[in-house]
Amino acid sequence: MAEVSLDGVSKAFGTQNAVSAVSFDVAPGHLVALLGPSGCGKSTTLRLIAGLESTTGGAIRIGGRDVTHAAPAERGVSMVFQSYALFPHLTVAQNILFGLEVRKVPKAERAKRLEKAAGILGLSQLLDRKPSQLSGGQQQRVALGRAIVAETPVCLMDEPLSNLDAQLRLEMRREIRGLQRRLGVTMIYVTHDQVEAMTMADRVVLMRAGHVEQHGTPEELYNRPATIFTARFVGTPPMNVVPATAFGARVAARAPAGRDPASLSLGVRPEHLRLADDGIHATVTSVEYLGADSLVEARIADQPLIVRVPGKIGLGEGQTIGLEWDSDHEHFFDTATGKRL
Repeated sequence: MAEVSLDGVSKAFGTQNAVSAVSFDVAPGHLVALLGPSGCGKSTTLRLIAGLESTTGGAIRIGGRDVTHAAPAERGVSMVFQSYALFPHLTVAQNILFGLEVRKVPKAERAKRLEKAAGILGLSQLLDRKPSQLSGGQQQRVALGRAIVAETPVCLMDEPLSNLDAQLRLEMRREIRGLQRRLGVTMIYVTHDQVEAMTMADRVVLMRAGHVEQHGTPEELYNRPATIFTARFVGTPPMNVVPATAFGARVAARAPAGRDPASLSLGVRPEHLRLADDGIHATVTSVEYLGADSLVEARIADQPLIVRVPGKIGLGEGQTIGLEWDSDHEHFFDTATGKRL
């Protein structure tokens, strides 16, 4: 196990900053997810850690050693790519062992590591097959096997599940998390899927436009979002964030002392809203039935919001409902800066 530390790491392509002064630490044996929308800099950050891109500022340390300018092979990391990057003309066994052969690891040691990795990943009966004879999930396991046999203390993953269907992604993320725990490796996992980040990671680094928006446990990002961006990005469906004045006097009275309610936005998660006859009036615009619950989309003072209610509910478009929530589930943000108060 090894700690990974980034201190003010930046990367510019010409005049365009892809990563700006990114700093965070990954504790030994932990899984940290780099989360964010496309183009936020998360994959570039991973490539900087791997040494596939050179930094234009800051320092990267792995296991306490400065590797900012070290070659990829000298960093003690393995990497799993989005595309799997398997050689179509090689068998499963040859694909898994390719890196060890290049590094001239003795044949007996290669066989030992292959047997161990194949056993862990359930590939023992598939070692003689070619990638074209495998399913998507099996190909992903081969890519994982190549990282396992490298026996590096740090494993980097760049959206490894994005090419799989929803059910297989669910199964594979459980497998990857279990594998990471069994092997005790330090893992940095890039994803744009906040469900993957929330269910797999010990800590989440949420990125936006090349910088770190918030860094914390999944619970911290969900329950105490530092910005409106975090509030709306983390959660399915996302937090309702609307101007505080849309809720009228009863909410304005709860605004932080000394703040004009007109300068504030109020956030409440859909599951924390409930229907109440004497609540704030809202107009239903649509209802989505999901089985275990329903999502009611409504509008208050022309502002849209979503309410999650249990089971199926008999509401239709245009109906008026009342909404209320507990004050300890509300979040106030400065509308101009987007920051939590």
